[in-house]
Amino acid sequence: MRQVVEPVYGDERLPSLCKHYDILDKLVLHDDPSGFRVRLHLFGPDHYDRPHNHRWTYSARLLSGRHIPSLYGTEDDFDNTIDVAALQPLMVRTEQPGPGYTPHHSMVHAAVSRPDTVSLIVRGPAVKDRFLVTDRTTGQVWWQYGAAPESAAEAAAKRMPPAMINDCVARLEKLAIV
Repeated sequence: MRQVVEPVYGDERLPSLCKHYDILDKLVLHDDPSGFRVRLHLFGPDHYDRPHNHRWTYSARLLSGRHIPSLYGTEDDFDNTIDVAALQPLMVRTEQPGPGYTPHHSMVHAAVSRPDTVSLIVRGPAVKDRFLVTDRTTGQVWWQYGAAPESAAEAAAKRMPPAMINDCVARLEKLAIV
């Protein structure tokens, strides 16, 4: 993994694609012009259940920690009028390091991850412009778009500065992933 992570430092584009969110950090290891991307997701202590779908299908493999995904079904009846409190999972799984899983972009899911959970993600090209995110705590529902329509300020707020990328790599070293 070290051989895959270290080139991020020397690449001109990859550091600008690394993102920090309130619930996880995303290190982009490869960005293919066809739309495929390879990332490491580092989950923090505040990761919680937020049912959503995606703009792309992806495959994930846990490298450390534990991930408990809840599957709610497909996006057929999942729109911005959904009653978040009424969402009930159809299946709840526990993922641990080892075998991976691949949810289709139309699958509505959420996950609770233990602190220091790290997953390797291979995401496919985007097949839609937006996806829906819900917050069970507040009841809010909102559309999330890809990076293209973001303002410079919105993009900058998510972008990881070099020191934060270094902190993520230090976390990976502490977990013996790199």
